[in-house]
Amino acid sequence: MKKNCFTYLILLLIVILFPFESLASSDFYKWSTLDLTAEVSNNLNTTSINDSDNPLNLDCGSCILMEQHTGKILYSYNSHEQLMPASVTKLMSIYLIMESISQGKINYDTKIPCSENAEGMGGSQIWLNSTETLTVDEMLKAICVVSANDCVTAMAEYLGGSEENFVNMMNEKATELNMNDTFFKNCHGIDEEGHVMSANDIGILSCKLLNDYPEITKYTTIYMDSLRDGKSSLVNTNKLVRNYSGCTGLKTGSTSLALYNLSASASRDGMDLIAVVMKAPTSQIRFKNASALLDYGFKNFEYKELTKKNDIINTIPVEKGLNSPIDIIAEKDCGAIINKGEDLNIEQLISISSPIHAPINKGDVVGKISYNLNGETISECNLIASKNVPKINILSMGQNILTKWSTLLR
Repeated sequence: MKKNCFTYLILLLIVILFPFESLASSDFYKWSTLDLTAEVSNNLNTTSINDSDNPLNLDCGSCILMEQHTGKILYSYNSHEQLMPASVTKLMSIYLIMESISQGKINYDTKIPCSENAEGMGGSQIWLNSTETLTVDEMLKAICVVSANDCVTAMAEYLGGSEENFVNMMNEKATELNMNDTFFKNCHGIDEEGHVMSANDIGILSCKLLNDYPEITKYTTIYMDSLRDGKSSLVNTNKLVRNYSGCTGLKTGSTSLALYNLSASASRDGMDLIAVVMKAPTSQIRFKNASALLDYGFKNFEYKELTKKNDIINTIPVEKGLNSPIDIIAEKDCGAIINKGEDLNIEQLISISSPIHAPINKGDVVGKISYNLNGETISECNLIASKNVPKINILSMGQNILTKWSTLLR
């Protein structure tokens, strides 16, 4: 009886195996395309703006409006002009502080001493003295809320060993981030010959800071607070924190030479924007300019979610694979900033390598999904295998059949 059963199993295996391979080698799944294009009337005629144009008539030396996550530029005017950034410089100092926290070099409770050099800093300050220590948490609060030059200098000396070494770290990070219009000579932004940034570079840095360390908004959204057991009052220099809906920060700066600068961040309706204004003639005008840029962005653009990470895009066979077919999924979230009203014009294209041969490991790239709008690719990501697919053989097929029989006979 056992001998007959084994013979029957072998015959059944041969019958099943060959049709399986024949089916798996089909090129039916070679290309798959889903066209979402539809004819719609676009009531909003938002066009790209040249960097030398200023249709919003903003009163400033330069400006830029970016979407935080994609870095897409929605408006720019003289955005690569090298100008004195004043205390907006501190965005880089803040970034390096947050990076040091993430790397475990310091924590929020680390006590930071004040040197005589830090104590003697002019401009915006909380009047540290060299007998005093503050925690990193307190230092960040003072730097982000009232732009304290003494606190940022103390942090720079602690992290770099000296302010000079810390400034070298700032310039190295600027190079790493492709901030090609930037050169730092200090950590605080007090006017110094050759200490320059552009609106474009401030936008890049602002996006990077918020994307990598979103927890910084714990400090940049404070409007009023205090230090030293309530003895030192803090009022945010960024008035948009109180007056602009959705404002999340980010940093002001002003000197007699730099005039009035601002990097303003805000979030509404699932979209995060950065507006940078440089060399505005007055403090009030810089806030007015930044508000106009943010209003322009929120009115004319939207973030369109296209695919979420791990969404099943297709199901495909795997040639000579056990447990085929498999689901292929999106490797990451896909989304894009588009003009409002253009979402129905988006075309989705799916390309899948064919044929796909076993073995396949979970996470292997097997294709790509891209989204086009008006002939331009606006977002794309890899398609990956959702699970392991071992290569089929006589032994594995037999084991699979026995498992299925065992399940049926229970």
